[in-house]
Amino acid sequence: MTLTLVTGASALVTMDNADREYVDGALAFRDGVLLAVGSRAELAALRDVADTVIDAGGGVVTPGLVNTHHHLYQSLTRALPGAINTSLFGWLKRLYPIWARYRPEDVFAATQLGLAELALSGCTLSSDHFYIYPDGVRLEDTIAAAQGLGIRFHATRGSMSVGESAGGLPPDSVVEREDAILNDCIRVIDAFHDPADGAMVRIGVAPCSPFSVSRELMRDAALLARDKGVMLHTHLAEDADDVAFSLERFGCRPGQYAQELGWVGPDVWHAHCVQLDAAEIELFAQTRTGVAHCPCSNCRLGSGIAPVRQMLAAGVPVGLGVDGSASNDSGHLLNEARQAMLLQRVIGGAEAFDPRAALRMATRGGAELLGRQDCGVLERGRRADFVIWPVDEVATLGSWDPVAALVLAPPAGPRDVYVEGRAIVRDGELVQVPRAEVKRAARASLAYLMESA
Repeated sequence: MTLTLVTGASALVTMDNADREYVDGALAFRDGVLLAVGSRAELAALRDVADTVIDAGGGVVTPGLVNTHHHLYQSLTRALPGAINTSLFGWLKRLYPIWARYRPEDVFAATQLGLAELALSGCTLSSDHFYIYPDGVRLEDTIAAAQGLGIRFHATRGSMSVGESAGGLPPDSVVEREDAILNDCIRVIDAFHDPADGAMVRIGVAPCSPFSVSRELMRDAALLARDKGVMLHTHLAEDADDVAFSLERFGCRPGQYAQELGWVGPDVWHAHCVQLDAAEIELFAQTRTGVAHCPCSNCRLGSGIAPVRQMLAAGVPVGLGVDGSASNDSGHLLNEARQAMLLQRVIGGAEAFDPRAALRMATRGGAELLGRQDCGVLERGRRADFVIWPVDEVATLGSWDPVAALVLAPPAGPRDVYVEGRAIVRDGELVQVPRAEVKRAARASLAYLMESA
């Protein structure tokens, strides 16, 4: 029941409904829950009764960043020769055989590495789309990595069931039987999903994509997820090839395909949606179907520029995702926010997208996309997930507006990151798992994968 006071922030960004920002800001929390947020003067009385006082040192305090789309297992296949200058479908075909060699310890090491990178960039909540299960690999290999680091985790039980012999993209060696997929979804939901406020682990159901699973699995996955009360996630309309595949295989655009199979609604979020047309944007807005925008990955694979301004203007829920490290090849969410802002300005002009709008997508937007009303905002009653950003580093010094500078001149990393009131990064270093241990495990698995390739 200890009371902690954080004070001395040059700016505290709440992301509340009034968009309040406090100069010389402060916040207080107990047992992982925020008790008060305001200026240092407004919270001054708490200093005498606080068990712990943390000096923000003139840094900027924001809600924790939220990553709404990732493939964490890919963290060991960055910058892979043969997959560097290819678009989505060619890139996947190059990587599938390597991913098919993963062992449980490799999935753990890759996930731990990717989550460490996210934590060290200010992320407090990450989703993960894990859809490839070689012998012995299970979803809990990813969950264990998140629990060790102390980051909030929305794991999704992904799947692929249609291999090359049946007209799909993945090789037959990496697909699963659909009955086994659905049974394992039930198993991991029952074992790990926590619907309560403050949950550290939630589970989603996530067939990989329309080009790697059947129509029947898409439909059955939606029915299962709604029966279990969990969210749904997949890739949709990522690039022109994706749309062409949908038109040729299903006779309709991706948005219509999703609608026909029950894949729209506030419990659904789709990754990418680069190629949505006006009718699909309106469908998503009316149904409150969410989009995980992954700007750096979209650029890396040459997929195009997602119509984010139009989505937001229509009322589509949008968050940010770093996507897999094999297609980004980085996991820094502030860089995603910057890239999102810049791309919308490229196509819409200098006033098209404000830095604070990008920061909102990276915090509250992502939390709401993942169905989390308990975090993403710094206000009384929400969870104590927050970041202290330095403003006097080489990358940021000279910025007159320290909040806009988080997007315009992103710091290399945060000073401190708190999840549920517990530090997972302090003074720029991981708290719960030493950086050296993360790197040791990653190096061992990388050596195995490179030798076996």
